[in-house]
Amino acid sequence: MKRIANSLIFILYSLTSIACTNLIVGKAASTDGSVICTYNCDGYGFAGSLTLIPAADHAKGERQAIRDWMSGEVQGYVEQPAHTYQVIGHINEKQVCIVETTFDGRLELVNPEGLLDYDTMIKLGLQRASTAREAIRVMTDLVAEYGYNSSGETITICDKNEAWIMEIIGKGPGVKGAVWVAMRVPDDCICAHANLSRIRQFPLKDKDNCLYSKDVISFARERGYFTGKDAGFSFRDAYCPIDFENVRYADARVWSFFRHHYDKAEMDKYLPYINGEFDKCDHLPLFIRPDKPVSVRDIQADMRDHFEGTPLDMTADMSAGPWQMPIRPMPMTYTTTDGRHYFVERPIATQKSAFTLVAQLRNWLPDAVGGVMHYNLDDAAMVAYVPVYCCTNKVPEAFRREHNNIREFDEHGAFWMNNFVANMVYPRYSVIMPDLVEAQTELEEYYSRQVTIDETKVPTLAADEAIAYLTSRTDEYTRRMMERWDRLARLIIVKHNDQVMLESEHGNIKPRGKLTYPGYSRQFYDQIGRDTGERYHLKELIERNER
Repeated sequence: MKRIANSLIFILYSLTSIACTNLIVGKAASTDGSVICTYNCDGYGFAGSLTLIPAADHAKGERQAIRDWMSGEVQGYVEQPAHTYQVIGHINEKQVCIVETTFDGRLELVNPEGLLDYDTMIKLGLQRASTAREAIRVMTDLVAEYGYNSSGETITICDKNEAWIMEIIGKGPGVKGAVWVAMRVPDDCICAHANLSRIRQFPLKDKDNCLYSKDVISFARERGYFTGKDAGFSFRDAYCPIDFENVRYADARVWSFFRHHYDKAEMDKYLPYINGEFDKCDHLPLFIRPDKPVSVRDIQADMRDHFEGTPLDMTADMSAGPWQMPIRPMPMTYTTTDGRHYFVERPIATQKSAFTLVAQLRNWLPDAVGGVMHYNLDDAAMVAYVPVYCCTNKVPEAFRREHNNIREFDEHGAFWMNNFVANMVYPRYSVIMPDLVEAQTELEEYYSRQVTIDETKVPTLAADEAIAYLTSRTDEYTRRMMERWDRLARLIIVKHNDQVMLESEHGNIKPRGKLTYPGYSRQFYDQIGRDTGERYHLKELIERNER
């Protein structure tokens, strides 16, 4: 434990800029046969928005400009294929969805001269692939030809039949290509990753369920990262060695997700690993078979996790404040006046999210309606997931970039409407959050019913009619969310004005409802008594006055 204490001013601080979570469900592990994957895209300093790349045909020799994702400057060009698919957000018209989390790993393997960063690689994969396996080939071939300039990435690649997890890292300055391994998630299993490499040993001869670069092991030997037999090679241990910080910061999220869907006592046997006791346990399973099938609504709830009900529960101690708030301010480490260093837990749901999605991919439906990305901007815990169909050929107004500028409030932008409400909730979380959950549940149950109607209607339409219909439905669903959140904001300011509470029902103030005074949590009152002694002790004050 001394090593842990001495290293808490660490990579946690540097990794807070971009840090994400992916949850994955195989089709036999879901309640309806869907393949499901998720993305919380987390990072302070930027607002989310939804991008649309139309399908296109390309002439021989046509090239696509590759731009730096920060500056927008052209860095180079890649050859276009004959045809590219439409992409909206992180899903394409063929029901392929690709999302990621960054694990960094060995930073000496970053190649600044490579043309493709991970975001560009993913977008090119979505434009060029009709299946998950094809996307793996497309992305790794592009990296081999044009170079890779990001640090280590874990990438989820799903289609309507399969889910894959791929890990990739460069080969260092001036060296093209990357080393990588991809494993198929068993159909009856769930998987997750959250900013830490997850693939350890992998089957070298199972080409149906495992793909990898031919030099993934030999390159590690050359660099001195591995010396054992091939069968014992671990991608994680070679390219992303673990320590307490990156396990607690990252794999704790995976552990909490698994704990929702598996025997809790069994999952708690991994707590030594989460606590940095690697001599007792040094990894989580890559996949688990859930105790029962998992639904989209279950996964939406998982994306809102703050370790509730676990030993890491962020609502259960004094750091949650008087209103049991699971949100923690930055930075993720702090030092007390007596010189002791502390860290902050990092859950799946976080206020620094730019956007969140739960993708549902279904092989028994036409692609246009089968692929749906339940989507919104900001923290998953504080928003309602809006259905966005993969064929949608127009970005809803509230999700457009021009309305979601991080430096300018815009009431027409979903990022700002969601943040407006969320920041009303945070300071008095336990009292106001139930109002948000009521609106969230109302909308998501409505969407669930409507999506079922859409599934029935679309097969009766011609292809062009289906696209127009589903685009209009996506637009209507988004407008409905914005209107409901406007009502929610107005309810909160009236219901909770001046820290008292008016009674409400179905999102409206009851005309003759009761007035209540919520007060602090019992835990917080107890702490006040301990900290202030007799200062506020009513009995002492009464006796003093009587004297």
